[in-house]
Amino acid sequence: MTLIPRWWSREPISPTTPMHERVFQVTQETGLLTKSHWQPVPHNKPTILLIHGLEGCTESHYMIGLTQKILAKEWNCIRINQRNCGGSEHLTPTLYHNGLSQDYQNIIQEITEQDGCQNIWLIGYSMGGNLTLKLAGEIGASLPSLRGVAAVSPNIRPAACVEALLRPSNWIYHQHFLRSLKTKLQHKAQLYPGKWDLSQLPKIQNMREFDNVYTAPDGGYHDAQDYYTKSAAEKTLSDIVLPTLIISAQDDPFIPVNIFDNPSLNENPFIQLLLTHYGGHCGFLQRRQLQEDPFWAENRLVDWIESQLNTTAQE
Repeated sequence: MTLIPRWWSREPISPTTPMHERVFQVTQETGLLTKSHWQPVPHNKPTILLIHGLEGCTESHYMIGLTQKILAKEWNCIRINQRNCGGSEHLTPTLYHNGLSQDYQNIIQEITEQDGCQNIWLIGYSMGGNLTLKLAGEIGASLPSLRGVAAVSPNIRPAACVEALLRPSNWIYHQHFLRSLKTKLQHKAQLYPGKWDLSQLPKIQNMREFDNVYTAPDGGYHDAQDYYTKSAAEKTLSDIVLPTLIISAQDDPFIPVNIFDNPSLNENPFIQLLLTHYGGHCGFLQRRQLQEDPFWAENRLVDWIESQLNTTAQE
């Protein structure tokens, strides 16, 4: 289920669907490139923000599929490229990583203040899920316009997830991510000459080494272990006070199911955890239903937001 959805033919978003690119300046030197779909009167509708996973972008299959379902509900949708993703390397001198949750707080604050959005929902996949949950715990109830968050296959304990990725059985996934990160860094170095020492790049054999040499120092961390520890969303789960949905699969090849055996998660009444037997990593295919396509998690996310909206309307 991890691989099949990547190659499953998806209907593209219709060219007649309103969409514009928008750069959110989240720091003085960093902008995030997004693709925004606004309803005719945006502030009257829920606004759903989507964050992709490692080496994904706004065009990742799950970003497209979920966006179509959101637009079918006549809600606003903003697909966000993490730093350097989706052709946005020129918008920041930094690399992206698991700890940059403040980027998304800045986006939420901007659309709240400038666009009048008061009904915002944040959804993240994989690494984006860690960022989403980390932010929810960090802000508590300090951002009233953010009504709830959801995470699919989130790597809430990055160290354990990297260890899982390094297993021989995950060679195909590991090589894909490592090659992609190396290629992106080489391109990035052309835009910012002298910022990174690429002489070490050919020697790097795994993700942990890449994070140790490049990701961690660039993000201000001492080393890879320091980065994994400080960027982990599991540390902030007990502080979440927003409606929160987490979906993950017991057969996920590199999100170990035991990372969800966490008192901070299981004892927090604001968090609903759905652990399925099958689903792979961000896959979750189902037999085609009468009124649903095969992408089970996307349908559950939309249903969950709709149920939360209905509950709020009745209060």
